[in-house]
Amino acid sequence: MAEQTPPPRAGARALLAGATETVLPGTDGSGEIRRTVLPGGIRVITEAMPSVRSVTLGVWVGVGSRDEGPESAGASHYLEHLLFKGTARRSALDISASIEAVGGEINAFTTKEYTCYYARVLDADLPLAADVVTDVVAAALIRPEDVESERGVILEEIAMTDDDPGDVVHDEFALALFGDSPLGRPIAGTVQSVKALTRNQIAEHYHRHYTGPNLVVAAAGNLDHDRVVELIYEAFQRSTSTTDSHLLLDPALTPSGPRNLASTAPSGAGTRLINRKTEQAHLVLGMPGVHRTDDRRWALGVLAAVLGGGMSSRLFQEVREKRGLAYSVYSYASQYADAGAFGVYAGCQPKKLREVIDLCRAEIANLVKTGITESELALGIGQLRGGMVLGLEDTGSRMSRLGKGELVYGEHLSVDAVLDLIAGVTLDDVRAVTADLLTASPAVAVIGPYKDPSAFIS
Repeated sequence: MAEQTPPPRAGARALLAGATETVLPGTDGSGEIRRTVLPGGIRVITEAMPSVRSVTLGVWVGVGSRDEGPESAGASHYLEHLLFKGTARRSALDISASIEAVGGEINAFTTKEYTCYYARVLDADLPLAADVVTDVVAAALIRPEDVESERGVILEEIAMTDDDPGDVVHDEFALALFGDSPLGRPIAGTVQSVKALTRNQIAEHYHRHYTGPNLVVAAAGNLDHDRVVELIYEAFQRSTSTTDSHLLLDPALTPSGPRNLASTAPSGAGTRLINRKTEQAHLVLGMPGVHRTDDRRWALGVLAAVLGGGMSSRLFQEVREKRGLAYSVYSYASQYADAGAFGVYAGCQPKKLREVIDLCRAEIANLVKTGITESELALGIGQLRGGMVLGLEDTGSRMSRLGKGELVYGEHLSVDAVLDLIAGVTLDDVRAVTADLLTASPAVAVIGPYKDPSAFIS
């Protein structure tokens, strides 16, 4: 039998009604988006999707690896593991089994700037999902024995990542671009930092960052906003009543706005070489990009699509189709609160890497010199618009859009508004962002059977 949760107490809806607003009316094919701010600053935001029979609910926390110093590197990711190890009301098995017993899924992920805990269930099981996920976030025990047992799991996860050079090369590129800074370090930390983390360090990180103003609860699917608010409010009350470590519903706390982090300037055109006897060499080269709310991000997205966004892109045609030098080659843009990166990835036979690097550099130089064509502009715009809409066809992607919009962007644009912004990109916009970004000397990361990093600098 599925775990049952008690119904909300009478009066909760009346208590919270004054803190609710409609963010978007849902007139462009999306559902209505509404937001309520709970006492203590927790924000609850929902999108109604009456045509589906599922709900995805996530609790977003405004903390990630860039909030850590060298002495606490990996703490945010460590917490992602530890919060599933048990609360005062549930064991680790109870947490997973309660959701799996109703056919749902529960999971979490950590990034450089935020952490998310989420569950996807049938709409009828939303009360259970709300209770379990909030309990995990609000009432983790962080027992010393769990810290030690999970340390081994995390070290195995790091080892698994290290065995995949296609993953490692991206971490090395971040280090080449941002240096030994929070944005340059790997999200999971290093073997040395994870081994050194203590229970007290991790618990302090938890209590400092998992506070009301730093939390957003996002839910999308077949739901009623007021009902979700009641469920979340009551669930946090139940969880915080079992521990004195949190004051998540303290009315004295006030909601926080978008994160305002100190600027992280890229360290420059660094070069990172990992000498490994691999069957395939892995390359990332790139430059500083734009921050998350920079108006140029739409033009940069079009540029990335044209350069390496699909089978018709310049890099794919030149590197793979015409010359057969690589199986995988693409470009991408990453954005953070105050910084960004633009990169090109390629994987090829080690003896062909020099030729691949030269081709990637030549395509970038050609873009700087001549720009893109009208037909490429149309292709890039179409690719971005279609990819965005097709990526919003399920409750999980809608929930993620809500959570990131509230926590990291501080705004909610309608789908139509975003489509219009993409459609409004001009050739001049793309030329300008190309001149702004792609003229810089690139940072380079390479993994393969090489010993001399200077061979890849020019």
